[in-house]
Amino acid sequence: MANFLIVITTVDSEAVGAKLSRSAVEAGLAASGQVTGPVSTTYRHLGEMCEGTEWQVTFRTTEDRVAELERHVVAEHPYDNPEVISLPILSGPSLYLDWITRATRPVGS
Repeated sequence: MANFLIVITTVDSEAVGAKLSRSAVEAGLAASGQVTGPVSTTYRHLGEMCEGTEWQVTFRTTEDRVAELERHVVAEHPYDNPEVISLPILSGPSLYLDWITRATRPVGS
């Protein structure tokens, strides 16, 4: 059985989030991607306090696809050093988890 993960990043616009979500799902790296926001963010960058508005992109994937998903997100992301973090899915209905597995396999596998 595959281990399942939620992968999160933030982007500077809803359109960028939708493009990133779509490209990851089309590539079979994530079963789904959701864009939520806007969210207010406070962060330190180059020693300065900053505030802004971002959109969060949340992906569902399997452990064997997470490294490639991370590479994809970093390569396609508009930020120089994007947040890309993974959290385990500790439980879920077996039909849902099976769907994540099927959706992240090449067609015909």
